[in-house]
Amino acid sequence: MSGGVDSSVAAALLLQRGYQVVGVTMQIWQQSQTDPRHAGCCSLGAVEDARRVARALGIPYYVLNFREEFRRLVIEDFLNEYAQGRTPNPCLECNRSIKFDHLVKKADEIGCPLLATGHYAQTRYDKRYDRWRLLRAKAAAKDQSYALYMLDQATLARVRFPLGDLPDKAETRAIARDLGLPVADKPDSQEICFVSEAGGYREFLRANRPSAEREGEIVDTRGRVLGAHAGVAHYTVGQRKGLGLNVDGRPLYVLRVEPGTNRVVVGSDDALYTKEVRFLDELRGVTRKSRVEGKIRYNMPPARATLFPGEVARAVFDEPVRAVTPGQAAVFYRGGAVVAGGRILGGGEG
Repeated sequence: MSGGVDSSVAAALLLQRGYQVVGVTMQIWQQSQTDPRHAGCCSLGAVEDARRVARALGIPYYVLNFREEFRRLVIEDFLNEYAQGRTPNPCLECNRSIKFDHLVKKADEIGCPLLATGHYAQTRYDKRYDRWRLLRAKAAAKDQSYALYMLDQATLARVRFPLGDLPDKAETRAIARDLGLPVADKPDSQEICFVSEAGGYREFLRANRPSAEREGEIVDTRGRVLGAHAGVAHYTVGQRKGLGLNVDGRPLYVLRVEPGTNRVVVGSDDALYTKEVRFLDELRGVTRKSRVEGKIRYNMPPARATLFPGEVARAVFDEPVRAVTPGQAAVFYRGGAVVAGGRILGGGEG
C-alpha cells in the first residue's frame, strides 16, 4: 500500500473477493514533500495515508523499513547510470529489486502466499504452454505492464493486480469514493520519490555524486566544438533545452552522451531517428528471431519490430523510432502479452 488511491482500491477489491488481506507499506524514503504530486509512493506522508486506509478497511497494517536496500539497490544504480552517460528509470529498478524481490521475501516471512499491488496490468496462466503471462491492463491509458517486464515465472505466479480489469482511473476513484476511502481524490504522484520538486534530479546528482560535475565539450557530429557542458550526467538523448547553444538559429538536440571522452554530441532532430536498438544486458524472453510490437519508453504507442537474439541482442523496428535512450527500457508484446524486455545500450546508425 503506497498511500495512493490505486493500491488502496486494490486492497478493497481483494477484500470484496474474499481474500484475507494484510496491508504493507515499504518505507524507502523519509523526506516529505510539500506537493503531494512530488511526494513519491512511499514517503512519510504516504505511510500515514496508507495507515488511514487500512484502518478504514479494517485490515492489519505494517510498515517495512527498506531504506537501506533502496539506497543501495535503487539510488546507487541511479547515480551510477547517470555517471556512465545513461538515463535510468529508478521505478523499474525499484520494481525489480525492492517490490518484487525483497517484498516477496517479506511476504514469505509473514505467511502470505500472494502479493498484490495497485499496478494497472493483468496476469493469466496459459495451460497450453504451462506459463504465466503478463498482459496489458484493460485501461489502455493507464497500462503499466511496461514497468513490470522483468517479472519472472515464479513471481508472476504469486502476484495479483486487482485493477487490471478496470476500464479507467475514473472507475478506480469512483470505487474509492463509494467506499469512503480518505485518498479517493488524492493526486497521483508524478515525480521520482527521492528527487525534490525544487532542485530536480540535477540537484540530487550534484549533492550525491559531485564527481559527475566534470566540465567538458559539446560538439557536433564532426567533432566541432560548439560549447561547454557542466557534466555528462546532466544530459540525455533527445534533450533540447538547457544546451545554451545558438548555431545559425538551428535547433540542436543531444544525440549521444560520451562519458569516456566527457563529450556531449549534438545534432539535428533527423539524426535522432533509427530503426535499430541494442541492449545493455540480456533481453529477457528472446530465444529466436521474433515478430513483435515494441516500445522504447513508457508513453510510446507499440510499434512493429523484429527481435534478434545474440550476445548483444537487438531489435529492428519497421519504421524509425526517435531518441533511443541508453539506460531506458524497451519492452515487446505479442497479442497483448509481454514477451521480452531489457535495458537499452543504444541505437543503430539510422
